[in-house]
Order: sequence, then structure tokens, then C-alpha cells
Amino acid sequence: MSIEIVKAGLVCTIQDGGRKGFQHLGINPSGAMDPVAMQVANLLIQNKPDEALIEFFYPAPAFQFKQAAFIALSGADFGATIDDTPVPIHQPIFVPANATLKFIKKTKGHIGYLAIQGGLALNEWLNSFSTNTRVIAGGFDGRNLMKGDLIAFKTTTHFPKETEGLQILPWIADTKGLYQVERIRYLPGREFSLLNQASQQFMTNAQFTVQADSDRMGYRLKGPLLRLKKTIELISSGVTNGTLQLLPSGQCIVLLADHQTTGGYPRIGHIIQADLPSLVQQAPGTIIQMVPVNMETAEKINKQQIQYLQQLKNACTLQLHAYHRY
Repeated sequence: MSIEIVKAGLVCTIQDGGRKGFQHLGINPSGAMDPVAMQVANLLIQNKPDEALIEFFYPAPAFQFKQAAFIALSGADFGATIDDTPVPIHQPIFVPANATLKFIKKTKGHIGYLAIQGGLALNEWLNSFSTNTRVIAGGFDGRNLMKGDLIAFKTTTHFPKETEGLQILPWIADTKGLYQVERIRYLPGREFSLLNQASQQFMTNAQFTVQADSDRMGYRLKGPLLRLKKTIELISSGVTNGTLQLLPSGQCIVLLADHQTTGGYPRIGHIIQADLPSLVQQAPGTIIQMVPVNMETAEKINKQQIQYLQQLKNACTLQLHAYHRY
């Protein structure tokens, strides 16, 4: 009951909903870069929304299933195939034993997810299975997955008796309303007022390019140089997933899943929680547009996203019950 990595990917780790409640000890949260894709993949196969799964970038890894499994792919579309048969993202898939899952073409998005019904048998660290490569803890030995790794399944999937071979179940998660392709919305931060007038004006409808040195710690953005009204030194203070910091170079960085716990650079904004998935799915070289919103708008958008995911959970539960019944 396991899955084997038969080809290593660029960056491939175990992630879940993150390691919450330990930032005061200097331990960053880690967790899935795209929490919406994580939840969609898990909900499609009736896992807990934050069940540990495999996160990967392109070039993507290849997997061989040592036992039949019920899986879902979400996030980026990397042209998945199972034994050379194309398979979709955002649909549940029955995979036969000894089948091989590969990814042959980057079509859309930047980060992919593979969820397996029942989850993976891993060692928990500080209430999370997420990989923290900086301290070599969590996930699979605290590191990126490599060729030859065998990851055991937590439970055995129970297939209907008539299930044989590869099967793609007919229901699809529609994620169009969960991702913003035109703009990324942010809340002005505590130090936004320290920007000079020209920089504040630019940030009312800002365009940035995602840089190649972006990673799980943060996405570096390139745009016109932003300036403060005057030179100032700040005391290091708490930061979080989505904090938009102004670097000494005049460029910006958006802190993400593996962010540090405190920082001394000006916090000029915070990407709203509902738009973080849209941001992280943008590949280096992509131009993004950022616009400010108020707290009321951010809360409304976040509530709509939560409601949709709850509806998806209910719908998938009904579909799976009906499938097993018939």
C-alpha cells in the first residue's frame, strides 16, 4: 500500500494545512502554497480538506502506484497521464495497481497537487505533516521527495467490486470562481502611509512582474521603484502569509508559506487570503495587477470562497455515496 517516486521533480514535498500556532517560537507555518487547490483535491475524494498531500512544480515528478488508489489532481495542469492515457485535473480517478502517473506538458498554472484517498502514512511534527526543509522536519524525512522514495498509504481504498482498470469519475470541480486571473487584491498595510505620494499613487493600480528567484518563502516582484517619504529603521515585527514588504532595493516581496516569522522591512500591504491561491499559481515572468480593497470587501470575498468549498464538499459526498450504491 504505497506510492513510489520513479522520477524526481523540481520541487516536490508533502504539505497540508500548515503548522499553526508556533510562530512565537520562530517556527514558520509551511503548508500548501495553494490552499484552495489542496482543499479541492482532498474534497473530490472525501478526505479532510487539509489532509496531507503531494505538492509539486514543473518539471513534475512521476509516480508508480504499488496498490490501486483513488486520487485527485488539482492546481496546475501539467498534462497528466496514467500509463500514457491523458487524465484531467479536478476529477476523481481510480488508479489500478502498478500504474504510472506522469506529467508531460505545462499547460496552465505553476503548482500541482496529488491527493490520495485516506491520506499518507507520515510522522507528524508539531501538529502538522508539512515539510519544513529548513529544519529538516515534517513530511518525508523533512526533505524534498526523491527518486526511489516509497510513501505508504494511511488506509486501503475500498473499490466497488466492478471497478477494474483506470476509471475517471464523471463529476468535475469548477474552480473558475475561486481564482482571480485579472487582478490580485490587497489590504494596505501598517507602513503603507510611509510611502511617498508617487508610490502610494502607483499602488492604487500596480503592475508587477513575478521574478525567477521566487520560491516557497516568497514571490519577488519587479515594478517601478517604490520610495518612502524618509529613511527610517523599523523594529522587527510579525509577518504572515501574504504580507507585502518593501525591500531596500525599492522592489517588493510577498511572503508565502515558508516565510520567516518576523521582519523589519515596511509592510505596505497584505494580499487578501482569498487571492493568495491566484498569486502563487502565477509563473515567473507573469505580470500581475494589484489593487487595494478594504476589510469589508476582503471578508466578503473570503466568505464566498469558504461557502463554495463547503458546497463542493457536500456535492462530492453525495456523488461518491451514489457511485458506491450503484
